Formats: sequence, structure tokens, C-alpha cells
Amino acid sequence: MASVNAKTYESSPSTRVAFLGLGVMGFPMAGHLAKAGHQVTVYNRSPAKAQAWVAEFGGQSAPTPKAAAQNADIVFCCVGNDQDLASVVLGEQGAFAGMKKGALFVDHTTASAKIARELAQAAEAHGLHFLDAPVSGGQGGAVNGLLTVMVGGQTSAFDRAKPVAMAFSRAFTRIGDHGAGQLAKMVNQICIAGLVQGLSEGIAFGQKAGIDMKLVLEVIGKGAAQSWQMDNRGTTMVDNKFDFGFAVDWMRKDLGLCLEESKHNGARLPVTALVDQFYADVQSMGGGRWDTSSLIKRLNQ
Repeated sequence: MASVNAKTYESSPSTRVAFLGLGVMGFPMAGHLAKAGHQVTVYNRSPAKAQAWVAEFGGQSAPTPKAAAQNADIVFCCVGNDQDLASVVLGEQGAFAGMKKGALFVDHTTASAKIARELAQAAEAHGLHFLDAPVSGGQGGAVNGLLTVMVGGQTSAFDRAKPVAMAFSRAFTRIGDHGAGQLAKMVNQICIAGLVQGLSEGIAFGQKAGIDMKLVLEVIGKGAAQSWQMDNRGTTMVDNKFDFGFAVDWMRKDLGLCLEESKHNGARLPVTALVDQFYADVQSMGGGRWDTSSLIKRLNQ
């Protein structure tokens, strides 16, 4: 189980919160909320994960999203996709059915802008507030409480959420109205896809040429080619190691959201579409759970 590393927490009033979804991201994110002194109730589809969280951090678990959300001022959520999100939010046992009037729902799932806008409308109909707030930083960012959060929604709701969400964030920034957070995350993933493919091709080229790629990466990492991907994944790619959190399966889900959105807004994503198919190749190699830097594997077959 991913433990939460030490972090200095700014003092803020204790808030009653719920957290829905205790995967590799949600588990430590909810842990930081508890460490910051908030009263946390958790829900997870598999109860054993919720019980493990309570054993580590205290607080309490609930059997349904509705029950978890009932007394919360803010409900946080981080699940897999649009369908998972709808299942924990809507319906008789969904969070919206249990939340008190005026409460705030903050969704950290990487999902479509469409469902973000739909849930914002549903929240308003229930007398609730909603923010779409996908995160970047991966499992390491979640464990260390250093996620970058891109937020869509009303300024008043954003101002309520930020002091609490900074327990697991390094930056919590409002991008615009509902859906804008998800659109910003799509930009993030589009940029990453091209960077990882370029880094993969560069390393594979250097290996074929017979030069010391760790030395090369050290040198060019001080110049214009430098990137987070190079700094954090370059040497592990050389070492053929691909167990660092954000999986190919998840990246394909995210790139699918980008490509679907581009059909509506008219954006041209030729490189993104190509890299998406390269990730499909990695999946066919059995690498669906390898991290995204495994793109280089298909070049080294």
C-alpha cells in the first residue's frame, strides 16, 4: 500500500470531507487530508481497500457513496473514467443523493469535459456545487502531496475547495468554467504523448549508434532538450525499467478523451493519434500496466 510521505501542512480549519475512490491516487490523497487534520470518511468499491485506509489513517469508511457524503462539507472523488464517475455520483446510492444542500463536490477523475458539464448541471439541480479538477503528477505526486490540479467551475466553489485540497497539492489553479479543468488535462496529456515518443526515439537512436546514453542524457538534459520526462524517466528507459506508476492503459483512456474532444472542437492531433496507436502496440506486447515511458519497447524489439 502506498504510504503518505512527510509533508508540512499549512494550518486550516478542520473540515468534514468524504473521499470516493481509493486507487493508487485516491488512497494517498485521502491520507493527506486526514494528516492535515480534516475529518475524513472514505468509500471504495472494494471495502477491503477502505478498511486498509482506515487502519492506516483513522477516520471512517462508508458502504456507499451516499452514506460517505451525507455529513460532508466537501466530497472529493478520484475514480477511473466517465462510467465509474457517474456510478458513484448519480442514482439512489450516489453521492449527490446524500449530500446536504450547499455542499461541494470536487472531482479529480480524468474524465470528459462533457460529463463534467453534465454533473455540474445535476449538482445545481440538487442545490450543490461542483468542480472538475483533474490532477497531474502521477502516483509519486499523490504520495508526496505535490499534485498539480487544473480546476473548472465557479470561483466561489474554487475558493472553498483550495485551502482543503492544498493538503495533497503543490498547485491548485482555476482554469475557467465547468469543463475547463478537464480540457486543460487533455492539453497536458497531448503534450506528454509527443514528449515521450520523442524521448523514446532519441534514446533508441543513441543505443543503435552505440553511444553511452546515460552520459548523453546527462549532457543534453542541461540544454534545450531537457524535460520532466527526460529527468525522471530517461535513465530508467535506458535500463529497460517500466514500473513507475502511470500505466499505458490509463494513458490510452486519456488520449481517447483528447481525440474524441478534437472531433467536436476541430483541433488537429496527428501526433497524438499516432502515439495513441503506438501505445496500442505496447498493449499488444503485454504492456498495458507498464508505465508510459515503455513506448521505447516497441522501438527496441
